[in-house]
Amino acid sequence: MQYRELKRCDHTKVSEIALGCEGFVGKSRDEFTAMLHRALELGINFIDMYTPNPEFRDNLGAAIAGRRNEIVLQGHICSVWENGQYLRTRDLQKTQDGFEDQLRRIGTDYLDVGMIHYVDSESDFHEVFDGEIITYCRQLKKEGRIHSIGLSSHNPKVARMAVETGLVDVLMFSVNAAYDMQPPGEDCNDLWNLDNYKDGFTNMDPERKALYELCEREDVAIDVMKVFGGGDMLSAKLSPFGVAFNEYQCIEYCLTRPAVAAVMAGCHSIEEIEKIVSYDKASREERDYASVLSRMEKFKFHGNCMYCGHCAPCSVGISVADVNKYLNLSLAQNAVPETVADHYKLLEHHASECISCGSCQRNCPFGVEVIEKMQRAAEVFGY
Repeated sequence: MQYRELKRCDHTKVSEIALGCEGFVGKSRDEFTAMLHRALELGINFIDMYTPNPEFRDNLGAAIAGRRNEIVLQGHICSVWENGQYLRTRDLQKTQDGFEDQLRRIGTDYLDVGMIHYVDSESDFHEVFDGEIITYCRQLKKEGRIHSIGLSSHNPKVARMAVETGLVDVLMFSVNAAYDMQPPGEDCNDLWNLDNYKDGFTNMDPERKALYELCEREDVAIDVMKVFGGGDMLSAKLSPFGVAFNEYQCIEYCLTRPAVAAVMAGCHSIEEIEKIVSYDKASREERDYASVLSRMEKFKFHGNCMYCGHCAPCSVGISVADVNKYLNLSLAQNAVPETVADHYKLLEHHASECISCGSCQRNCPFGVEVIEKMQRAAEVFGY
């Protein structure tokens, strides 16, 4: 298992393969415990808990008893249980009661990430950030009852607004190759509506690309929901692209986006947990999402670095994908942020070492003018 940092959460290290909670809902306590303990054995240490289901919370508390310090818990604020069902609320009293119920049932006195639940519209953003909810979250963080503030969203425009407040440390966002082509919208159902894909798309939506780059610059970690599109990406019949990806390709795509720290996979069995954890041992060919993306007719990713790694190996050892990432981060801001400059400096080889052999350019499935990119990077970074 590989681990990445939640940089604004005291550099807490989380497993890049993490668990969503939907697969645990409805399981008996014994089934729940067996699944969770197997995940821990395999190195998973990051768990999202969007559901306020009391049985889920009770079972989680029983399963992690005595093991709280092994687990990074991401719990949702404003997700409550009312009249036997889930409710998203912005009512402060209900939010407070729901938070206290969460801690009590799980048997902990803090959450590593307190995730403001499901903010997709601009009006909802303003209700949260201009009102009592963000004040409550900041107080919880000050008291140490949450160690970082998160926000979950499907809308890159609203997510960007949240990150730009400077208050959000972790963003939970829906990421996969299909959704990344869609323009922003306030109805998340549009993301999986096949009618929206019938005419095709060209390249990643610029607002989504800008969001990922902003999060990278600001050290806001992204944990991914909908990595498999609710399973649709794994089926040629259901996929918005009309072609199927495997689990490893979906995971690899997400983990190569800027700022992504982890993918939250919804596993329903021990076998499914073992399957996704085996990503770390999968071959390069099994992970290769570019082999699918580059063959599609109606959907074109062209001229933009997708960080897929097909440019490797460089004849002089340059990590071309990393150089392109840092270049894009700088060009987006018309400046070289200090953190980006530091990351670039730490690379073993730099763009100025490029000998223009063209190997990377010939290998690129997306037609990126890699030699020009290396020359531009050498100008921007100075070496």
